[in-house]
Amino acid sequence: MPSSASPALSHERGSRPEDERLGAGRTVAYAVQHILTMYGGLIAVPLVVASAAGYDAATTALLVAAALFVGGFATFLQAWGLPRIGSQLPLVQGVSFTGIATMLSVLATGGGIQSVMGSIMVASAFGFLVAPFFARVLRFFPPVVTGSIITTIGITLVPVAASWSMGGDEKAPGYGSLGNIALAGVTLLAVLLLSKFGGAVLSRLAILVAIVVGTVVAWATGMADFSHVGQGPWVALPSPFHFGAPTFHMAAIVAMGIVILVNMAETTADILALSEITGSRINSARIADGLRADMLSSAVAPVFNSFTQTAFVQNVGLVAITKVKSRYVVALGGVFMVLLGMLPVLGQVIAAIPLPVMGGAGFVLFGTVMSSGIRTLARVDYRGGMNLIIVAVSLSFGMVPIVVPTFYDAFPDWVGIIFSSGISSAAVAALLLNFFFNEMGRSRRTTEAMGMNTVGLRVLSPREAGALQDGDQFVDGRLLDAQGQEIPFASSQEQYESVRERINAGELTSLEDIRRAVDN
Repeated sequence: MPSSASPALSHERGSRPEDERLGAGRTVAYAVQHILTMYGGLIAVPLVVASAAGYDAATTALLVAAALFVGGFATFLQAWGLPRIGSQLPLVQGVSFTGIATMLSVLATGGGIQSVMGSIMVASAFGFLVAPFFARVLRFFPPVVTGSIITTIGITLVPVAASWSMGGDEKAPGYGSLGNIALAGVTLLAVLLLSKFGGAVLSRLAILVAIVVGTVVAWATGMADFSHVGQGPWVALPSPFHFGAPTFHMAAIVAMGIVILVNMAETTADILALSEITGSRINSARIADGLRADMLSSAVAPVFNSFTQTAFVQNVGLVAITKVKSRYVVALGGVFMVLLGMLPVLGQVIAAIPLPVMGGAGFVLFGTVMSSGIRTLARVDYRGGMNLIIVAVSLSFGMVPIVVPTFYDAFPDWVGIIFSSGISSAAVAALLLNFFFNEMGRSRRTTEAMGMNTVGLRVLSPREAGALQDGDQFVDGRLLDAQGQEIPFASSQEQYESVRERINAGELTSLEDIRRAVDN
């Protein structure tokens, strides 16, 4: 059950697992490892946006540097924390994949990069304000919704990887040539071989090492041009509003608002996952603190020419693998990222990497997002067919803008901005269908039904308290678990024992089965 205590709960600061302090050498080494683990994913988004907007190498380098700078700031804010801002967990932040499709849609409909930046600022500010209340919204994002959305994100990004593999620019000579595709194939093959035979260290760095291998091959074959690297200053502070003042269009803001809700759900899931990995106790207040850091950094990001920020799940996996739970390691990694973001030459090197190389790596990066969604959908109960309909229609809606990009051309512009993004289409469909099939008509259970309508002082018995788990909370009279799922309750001890026996016997295998049993 959540408490009104501070995020540290009953632990004194410094005694929590995430407050572990390592030696200077180990702290630096593990911090660098976190940066290397998320680097490939971090640079992917600015490269996609730069390619779609038709930016030159210098502007692409600026976007990459901005992603590093803002990601470092967001990471430090999340791991170190301020009063009521930051989860104080080893959580690495970076540019979110979720918003790519929406940003590309805004760019394609003529909104320009200024509209993208404006929509991010407004939507993130809204997310910051609603962070304390997100627990009430979270139940509308069960696995059937989040799985459909995340799967669609991956599907939407696969054409991007294919375009990169062909050269990135349809008007450029050699677009779609065997040479470009072969270079992408070499990079993809390197990822696969390193993942299989690279051992514990190289397999975790497979994406980064494969990009290096692909770039070396491209340089050796004359397909890479590094002549612009080193031109201009080597050290520079980010230039605020490099693309001009942001503009604000309602349709773009609504579409980005959906992205923000998905980001909040993802960050919440990562916080809960880290709490299990580190053994740290998490309550709703601490989750809200983490979401505030997420939203604050996202709102500030456009000022420094970057995009929405979210927790990087690959780094959550790294914490699980290494067992290094210290938030100070991640905070130092954030400082390093800020410093790297002040080195334009680094962005120039990355911008010079041929797009076919990034395309080969992109198949793995973007495919991993899609597989994460599929893994989430695997947890969904499809008996009864309602959830199957939700997934089927949501994925179909998400595919429409991909297979028929002109589908919404006859609609008003605001419709096109929202629904020409596969992720937005899938999110709207999944949320509405889940509400229609799974939420409408659900009886509202109250504390009276649990026999907890006693006026005045109250006390829980050991038996009652023993049935509760960390993260359980009452919201609007309903008992929710840490993931926001409503917990069914029996109207009598006899009914409870009967349902318990049926669960043990394997007759009831899903939450919906239990709900039907206690309602009868």
